[in-house]
Amino acid sequence: MSTFAIKADRFVLPGATMQGGYLTVTDGVFGAWTAEAPDCEIRDYTGCIVGPGLVDTHIHGFFNHATSDRNAEGINVSSVELARRGTTAWLPTTFTESVEDIAASCEAIAQADESRGEDFVGARIAGIYLEGPFFTMKHVGAQNPKFLIDPSVEVFEQWQEKAGGRIVKSALAPERDGACPYCAALAAMGVVTAIGHSDATYDEAIAAVNAGASCFVHTYNGQRGLHHRDPGVVGCAMTSQNTYAEIICDGRHVVPAAIKALVDAKGWEHTVLITDCLGCGGMPEGEYMSGGMPVVMKGGLCYLRNDDGTTGSIAGSVLTLAEGVKNVVDWQIVTDEQAIRMATEVAARSAHVEDQVGLILPGRPADLTIFHADMTLAGTFVGGTLVE
Repeated sequence: MSTFAIKADRFVLPGATMQGGYLTVTDGVFGAWTAEAPDCEIRDYTGCIVGPGLVDTHIHGFFNHATSDRNAEGINVSSVELARRGTTAWLPTTFTESVEDIAASCEAIAQADESRGEDFVGARIAGIYLEGPFFTMKHVGAQNPKFLIDPSVEVFEQWQEKAGGRIVKSALAPERDGACPYCAALAAMGVVTAIGHSDATYDEAIAAVNAGASCFVHTYNGQRGLHHRDPGVVGCAMTSQNTYAEIICDGRHVVPAAIKALVDAKGWEHTVLITDCLGCGGMPEGEYMSGGMPVVMKGGLCYLRNDDGTTGSIAGSVLTLAEGVKNVVDWQIVTDEQAIRMATEVAARSAHVEDQVGLILPGRPADLTIFHADMTLAGTFVGGTLVE
């Protein structure tokens, strides 16, 4: 039996953040936190704060691989590189493509998950997120407008079969025909429905919430904004009860003041830090393909590439979740403990995967992200193994 303990200044545990002490790891799973040093190897992270491994619930790929490649090996390469940057679990996120291509993407993600051996050290696949194709043309953003369709439970079930039951979250625009029955059907299955890429009125959005929708896709981006006589999707995100609001925390998609407005309205307990990172994340600046659409990465963002070679609207981020956690602390929107929880346990709960990831609990795989006092990354463990 292999046992070691991590020593640090603080540990973000489910019930409270504990000051000082030691967290034991035995054969790759969590033991208990103790105030006194246990009789085993001690790994010293004095000056650091230890939290659960980061959980990215909206991310399309990383390190030049994306779900739209439909390549299991590429998904696993993304997973390894994400773990090196602090993310220990993710929901590989699909794009708006044909029904057949989305099915193939789901199948490839399932194959990636099934191919992993015990020695694989990379971010866990906690589920699959379908971002599209049930969106509106007005806020299609970087999704391919050619493949927009109305919500269909029958089509969803085809995808779920290819995914081996791994789909945990599906996004839609509430104004599309069949949206509310779709929300209700997925809620009955235990699958999250998220509202986004939508020009819905507040009344249309709240109707979807009342039918079972419980999350909002990258709040502010790709949706009808807040107006004092037309609260729209943003107003619904801010005011609806027991729902979660994703937020891209790179400071470019949404400026810090607007992020603070959302957190103040929603509460940090229901605000989910995400990246919406594209497959070119972790790569040098240049031209790439994303969800079948040409994009240009420059200045820390991805933009759609127009036919004449110029750049168009923002296509997505190249952020890491660890960077996002540091950002919201540096902007003094939340505390370091709250930021860690927003990217771990809050994120996991928003996608109904908290039974797998996002919490430090005895007996669970020892996935940890450790931050220095300035919130730069100090180390990552997956299943008790330090990620090199």
